[in-house]
Amino acid sequence: MFTSLKWFASSVPGILVMLMPFVAPLPAAAQGRQGALPDFTELYERQGPAVVSIDVTQKARKQRFPDISEDDPFYEFFRRFGQVPRNGPGGGQQREFETQSTGSGFIISPDGYIVTNAHVVDDANEVTVRLSDKREFVAKVIGSDARTDVSLLKVDATDLPRVAIGDPDKLRVGEWVVAIGKPFGLENTMTAGIVSAKGRDLPQENLVPFIQTDVAINPGNSGGPLFNMKGEVVGINSLIYSRTGGYMGLAFAVPIDIAMNAVTQLREKGRVTRGRIGVQIQEMTKETADAFGLKQASGALVNSVEKDGPAAKAGVQPGDIILKVEGRDVHSSNDLPRIITAIRPGTKVTLNIWRKGSAKDIPVVIAEMKEDAAAANTPRRGANPAPKEKAKPNRLGLVLSDLTDEQRKSIDLPSGGALVEDVVGVVRGNVQPGDVIVAIIQRGTPIEVKNAAQVNDYLAKLDKSAAVTLQVRRGDQTFYTTLKPGE
Repeated sequence: MFTSLKWFASSVPGILVMLMPFVAPLPAAAQGRQGALPDFTELYERQGPAVVSIDVTQKARKQRFPDISEDDPFYEFFRRFGQVPRNGPGGGQQREFETQSTGSGFIISPDGYIVTNAHVVDDANEVTVRLSDKREFVAKVIGSDARTDVSLLKVDATDLPRVAIGDPDKLRVGEWVVAIGKPFGLENTMTAGIVSAKGRDLPQENLVPFIQTDVAINPGNSGGPLFNMKGEVVGINSLIYSRTGGYMGLAFAVPIDIAMNAVTQLREKGRVTRGRIGVQIQEMTKETADAFGLKQASGALVNSVEKDGPAAKAGVQPGDIILKVEGRDVHSSNDLPRIITAIRPGTKVTLNIWRKGSAKDIPVVIAEMKEDAAAANTPRRGANPAPKEKAKPNRLGLVLSDLTDEQRKSIDLPSGGALVEDVVGVVRGNVQPGDVIVAIIQRGTPIEVKNAAQVNDYLAKLDKSAAVTLQVRRGDQTFYTTLKPGE
């Protein structure tokens, strides 16, 4: 389970266990390498003063008496002990109470701008910042961005120490990194580890290529900096994977370049805008790359293009593979939204795409993303009544039939197509009953499917072990899938 790191002061206190030291002789090979271990003392002394503790007060309202009916068997019990208002159920007053939580942050400018996680200051009524020299300030929340989990605070102070910003692209897996923060309320705590992975994709977090580390990160570390050995901030500690709520060796930080892009916009205009081009994409596989004539399984395969969107106006088509944006490689489908959303709306960029066996450049003007646009793309399945007489399965075990005019209309398909009525064989690939096959990809060129017989005849001519790449409609979504005969 992925867990944010905000620490609630009202949580049950942990148990401190003292362990007796165990001293073992070093192996001969390791004895000569003791001096190679890193020394973090200078980094802590130099950067520690720029790390702050954050205490958040949130007010909530709770009904003073339980909402219980007079017919409830326990009503008389609660009434005798004064837990039901005299004027009867439903007449209870609400009382206000406070909750407190803590997190971490770091100073990015001498005039009092501070960065932390958005989830640390969510719904905050008061935010107090405490420096390492024990000074306290009430902070103003300038703005927050939930998509990157970044918030910008401001305190009324001058001549504050500040951190140095590094380049997370230069991080290497295996490199030492350290965190300073307030785990479980323990201020100015330093922990160390290595970079475990880069560009990590997490569920529902496709805009952030997280830095994964094994640095000991716990509740209260949220919003604190992740430093490289030069003393530069390369990330903001944001999430941990844990089954207990505590550290289990898997910690994730937002790369500082992505965070600072959000910070700059929050400072300038109080909100974050993101770019979009209006395409739906999917990941490239080795089989899909072969079908489209690409040597490597890289890029983002365009499933569909939004009508009248920026990509459609520029001439991008379904089946195109976006390889580069302004010369920047798109290694996987997750790279494309990260690159596009970081570009300011209104900017003209060049997409390098692969189409029908050759590469070409297409200029596109970036539009602004609406935050609720993703919620509108919920797949729906059109009405697909089964035909009266069921067809026989083809070589891959797909039972196909021709679409009726009503079925085509329900999924907005002008003509052709073959309906997947059933899957009775063992087939590997993303296909299910109700799907509509609209094209067969042959050497990078889509062949429009006119009817079920065309698909069956094509499959019958293939070798028994051969794979086939199809363009498929599922409700409102179009995607590509490579099917292989199963064992």
